[in-house]
Amino acid sequence: MQVELVQTTTRDGVRLDGMLQRPPLPPHPQPLSLGGERGEWKVDGLCFVHGTGGNFYGSTLFDAIAARCLERGCAVLRVNTRGHDGISNAVTARGARRIGAAYEAVDDCRHDIAAWLTFLRELVGPRVGLLGHSLGAGKCLYALAHEPEMAVEGIIAISPPRLSYEWFCMSADGPLFLETYQKAEAFVQAGQPATLMEVKLPLPMVITAAGYVEKYGPDERFNFLRFVSRVRCPLLFTFGALEVASNMAFQGSTDELAMIKHPALQYVTVAEADHFYSKGRDTLVSEVDFWLASQK
Repeated sequence: MQVELVQTTTRDGVRLDGMLQRPPLPPHPQPLSLGGERGEWKVDGLCFVHGTGGNFYGSTLFDAIAARCLERGCAVLRVNTRGHDGISNAVTARGARRIGAAYEAVDDCRHDIAAWLTFLRELVGPRVGLLGHSLGAGKCLYALAHEPEMAVEGIIAISPPRLSYEWFCMSADGPLFLETYQKAEAFVQAGQPATLMEVKLPLPMVITAAGYVEKYGPDERFNFLRFVSRVRCPLLFTFGALEVASNMAFQGSTDELAMIKHPALQYVTVAEADHFYSKGRDTLVSEVDFWLASQK
């Protein structure tokens, strides 16, 4: 597999790395497993955005989806955001800076996604879309809701977490979540926002107190259910049946999506799939293919 290692610099001066894969040959129509013949995709390139602590090269889930994209004649740009890996370093206009999932401010994703979309458009033209997994899906939705001028052909949001303070507090793990949040808030109020905390909810990770408060606070800035109606492009949401049944960050999401008024929103739950689609991955890839082929 041939890849091109690429990089871009965001408008606030952070250098980010990624990987570009170009389709080797024009696509040939083949039967879809969901039935019918494949239609032409109305997108020439997709930008893949990783989840918490991920990166552009480590996802086997992205490997599977990228393979189908390339087969269909669609370029794939797999990128790092400044939240890549647990703790990492970045080159910026002001020198080295510590970043990674532990240190990121989620709101900064707007700068990252804007830079990568500009980069991809320069390579393949205006018909580009976004595909994100986990927090990466939430970042895609957040960026387009807050900066609609980024306009893309569509967003595929694979298992975006429901970052809802209220919902987490009401869950079975609510007492532990609230205890963790209050501890983070206490560090911030004591003038120690950069204190690193090892937390268990909503997922095990190391994060600064300020980052925890920003990401999971009662203002629910990053609860996609609160702003998805402002994203005006076609949207496909997917969830794994196992994560919906067992994880507080995904429970109830499909019920809430069903009540949102949006002209072009679809969602699907993949049977037997967990957060990484260890099972049901072929079904997921076929759903993505079918949806992209159905866009007019």
